[in-house]
Amino acid sequence: MSQYSDLTANAGKVIKQAGSSWNAIQPEIVTRMKLQNQFHTGLDIAKYTAAIMRADMAAYDADPAQYTQSLGVWHGFIAQQKMISIKKHFESTKGRYLYLSGWMIAALRSEFGPLPDQSIHEKTSVPALIEELYTFLRQADARELQHLFTDLDAARAGKDSAKEKETLDKINNFETHVVPIIADIDAGFGNEEATYLLAKKMIMAGACALQIENQVSDVKQCGHQDGKVTVPHAEFLAKINALRYAFLELGVDDGVIVARTDSLGAGLTQKIPVSMTPGDIEDQYNAFIDGEEVTSADGLRSGEVILQQGNKMIKPARLPNGLVQFKKGSGVDRCVLDCITSLQNGADLLWIETEKPHVGQIAEMVDRIREVVPNAKLVYNNSPSFNWTLNFRQQVFDAWSEAGKDVSAYNRDDLMNVSYDDTDLSAEADEKIQAFQRDGSARAGIFHHLITLPTYHTAALSTDNLAKNYFGDEGMLAYVRDVQRQEIRQGLACVKHQDMSGSNIGDDHKEYFSGGQALKASGEDNTMNQFD
Repeated sequence: MSQYSDLTANAGKVIKQAGSSWNAIQPEIVTRMKLQNQFHTGLDIAKYTAAIMRADMAAYDADPAQYTQSLGVWHGFIAQQKMISIKKHFESTKGRYLYLSGWMIAALRSEFGPLPDQSIHEKTSVPALIEELYTFLRQADARELQHLFTDLDAARAGKDSAKEKETLDKINNFETHVVPIIADIDAGFGNEEATYLLAKKMIMAGACALQIENQVSDVKQCGHQDGKVTVPHAEFLAKINALRYAFLELGVDDGVIVARTDSLGAGLTQKIPVSMTPGDIEDQYNAFIDGEEVTSADGLRSGEVILQQGNKMIKPARLPNGLVQFKKGSGVDRCVLDCITSLQNGADLLWIETEKPHVGQIAEMVDRIREVVPNAKLVYNNSPSFNWTLNFRQQVFDAWSEAGKDVSAYNRDDLMNVSYDDTDLSAEADEKIQAFQRDGSARAGIFHHLITLPTYHTAALSTDNLAKNYFGDEGMLAYVRDVQRQEIRQGLACVKHQDMSGSNIGDDHKEYFSGGQALKASGEDNTMNQFD
């Protein structure tokens, strides 16, 4: 950030050149307003955050312990509180991003009401939410700086030169709440042109990283549900190209593309691509198609097809709706091929959607990918769709069994039972959950760990607890004890909700614009003073 005094001096020169008609304009106020709004457009944000993300990727390549993290958010206030909390507890936002989940937009932000994760919500809601998230983060900047400016004025009024210098240092070294966002564009919401047009809107709103998946756009499913259908590589690569062109057209030359494969859980394809030469990518894709070997076209019914697969002919296994089945057990091989192909054709990061959180499973695929692309890196979904407790207790149970340890006290199929919560097996499982991100980054190439839907679940849990007690016997005590008192004890800024919503910033502006005539809200009768 530019030095406070330099900006003030420059503003003074501009005002002086304008002449006496600008006498009411104060250079230091111009500086304050500039510092409170350092990002003027979404493209400013996308360029700024893309550079951060690229630097973090390079840092991870040098040291896998330097992985990054994010939590999914569905409202600007949630994003704002997350970043304020990170700055409060860790003093820096380094390595902490935002994730924008298509699932949460569908479930929480669609005008149609709650929807499943099938790309049937309004696609305009995606860039609209990105813009909203960054609006709230920029307001967090303005609010924190407003407090520093107030401290600066108080230090000057009290002739406390040491406090004045300390506060100026904080202003000059201020770290913004604006961080990279990885934004979900689903399967592109249509063909490659539709993907390109939506990508531009998302980038212009501030997104520096776009995540796109290889499912068929018009029958897209949540990655942790059944019925997923993938597209041939050429179709997916066309959409990766569309994203890159959108970034470059808008001047975000280091924008990040995250290529997601759902092949591990997808057993169907919509199209049989045409192979031009033996061994090309279409030929490799077709090699995974399941079917019955045939020697001639005799006996084929209307609409049936024959596929040349290597040195044999097969009748592809098709569903009544025409979708074609892949061979059972081919998901891992298809994932590896998807990832290598995407990285060789413009993608920067990978996302492999898995059915369970298992470092060994992920590492097995990444090791194969890195034989071809040594610096392959993943974004991984630490998903609430997994039962983490059950999965890791079963992993420990299996490891103990293989090691010959006595597990007779445990029922593998009932390990979620509360009776196991205080056992040695449970304790070891929790240790593995705690170490999952660290181990996954060291062993399985995971650069970025995210939880897609955390604030969906925290909102539900906290609301349930409040409703249960408030509408029960405890009444107002439930709110005071479990919410407000905890906000005060834990130093949550939003306990002063008027300040959080911008009331003090508005008071400053009134004073800037109207001088002594300003009608300010922050006087002695403001009840927020009770929280000083």
